[in-house]
Amino acid sequence: MRNMADEILVSTCIYDSVSKVPFYGYVAVKGDSIFEIGKGDVPEKYKNGEIKITNYGNGTICAGFGDTHTFFTGFIIDHLGIDLSGAEDLEELRAVLENELLNKRNEEALFGNHLKEKLAVQEATENMLSELSSQIPIVLFVPGHGRCAMNQKARNQFGFTPDTCYAEALYKMMGIYLNDRGFVDKELEAYMHMLNAHGITSVKEMGFDNFYGFTDVLRDFEKRGKLSLRISFMSQPVGEEINISYGKKMRECFRSEFLQFAGYNQMTDGLIINRQGHLKEPYEGTDVTCEKKIDYKRLEEDVLEADRNGFRFTLHSEGDGAFCEILNILEKCQKENGVLKNRHGITDIELAEEEDIKRMAQLSAFGEIYAQVYCLDTYKGWVDAYREVIGERQKRYLNFRKLADYGIRLCGATDLPMMIPDIPEAVYYGCGNYSCEGSDRINPGNALTVSEMLDVWTINSQYAMERENILGTLEAGKRADIVIFDNDLFQVPVERIREVKVQRTMVNGREVYSREER
Repeated sequence: MRNMADEILVSTCIYDSVSKVPFYGYVAVKGDSIFEIGKGDVPEKYKNGEIKITNYGNGTICAGFGDTHTFFTGFIIDHLGIDLSGAEDLEELRAVLENELLNKRNEEALFGNHLKEKLAVQEATENMLSELSSQIPIVLFVPGHGRCAMNQKARNQFGFTPDTCYAEALYKMMGIYLNDRGFVDKELEAYMHMLNAHGITSVKEMGFDNFYGFTDVLRDFEKRGKLSLRISFMSQPVGEEINISYGKKMRECFRSEFLQFAGYNQMTDGLIINRQGHLKEPYEGTDVTCEKKIDYKRLEEDVLEADRNGFRFTLHSEGDGAFCEILNILEKCQKENGVLKNRHGITDIELAEEEDIKRMAQLSAFGEIYAQVYCLDTYKGWVDAYREVIGERQKRYLNFRKLADYGIRLCGATDLPMMIPDIPEAVYYGCGNYSCEGSDRINPGNALTVSEMLDVWTINSQYAMERENILGTLEAGKRADIVIFDNDLFQVPVERIREVKVQRTMVNGREVYSREER
């Protein structure tokens, strides 16, 4: 009897991502896998006193969640270098940096985080940094790393400016901080724990070019059994052209259940609100369809080369013009029985016309959606501001409903660090369609249901990471990646859903997070 199961998880709300409705029942876990799942009371065969039975009442039990668009190498910039939050003026900042430089004479760079915004915008700060050192590049980021202060040496060596320190611009720094094992190892452990605490058991990590040494860290963590997160990683060409040889090497090196190479990723257009999203028809009151230059010919060459070599590709789409052009590219990829041979996807999908949504569905491309993006602005910001630039097209902005109705497989994503994955919050925004104020709903007809949103983060996300055969649903034989909440996600009103918290997370049958530990 002892070999039957190690633990039985019981709840009135089990959502297996198969039957699409929650039920009262149990999940039996043995080793790294699900041994049995059933409806109704726990069978007598398990009630022998040797098997642990844990009753979670009405707490939702579901498969582990996957975030299909994360960026660890950008997330950790907020922790990079020394903490400058205590420096209130230029004199205090100088004193901190002078002391730090005494110990960094042979270092490649001096980094800092949480610099006060008022100091970052002062010309005197940059002059002071250049005076402190002409040999060591100094870069000090404000919270959120949307801006920085830097000396002339850093400008010359890294190639960005205080106003252009967006993620893709920082790639020349990555070879330095990603090889600082004392820093990166600690940050990766904290990162995995943070994600596990939100029920995330798998991620698709974006990284630039050849990841600048970070894959060595991942390999080492796996060898030492320290991964509590399954990681698929994608290469985004930034500092160099797409490298298929690198992809082939990574595909051979990383093919385990915890580490795998997932293909390539690339940006296309930009934000619609800044008129950098590519639209089919001009912005309101203008003859402009996009203020950003996009090399679709080059994108097509990259995608088709990756496709010929059996690699997946995801492309970002903000405007309906970009969405259409991406589909034109995907339609040239290899097909089997009329659908894409390789699992290519489109991420963001902020604005799309119905005729193109049909094309996406026919190709069976998957979509990565950022439901939590609604937390970034007010109702007026999402409705009035967008109506000013795109008019009535605002009504079909972030139309998850239309995408789902055509059968497109939608996958959960956050573009972390833009947002931290939180499934109750994703339900609140993606099913409730609230703004950050939580009052009026934004285009409520565009929303998904709770069960659809859970599928977005479970079986659909695992499909995007090509792990749906072992993950994504609660079924006998699948790996025991399981999340347990402290309440019923189907019964709590959507306006209060954010109060629901993860109680426990398991990866491969091993507990990687418990609220009781806190």
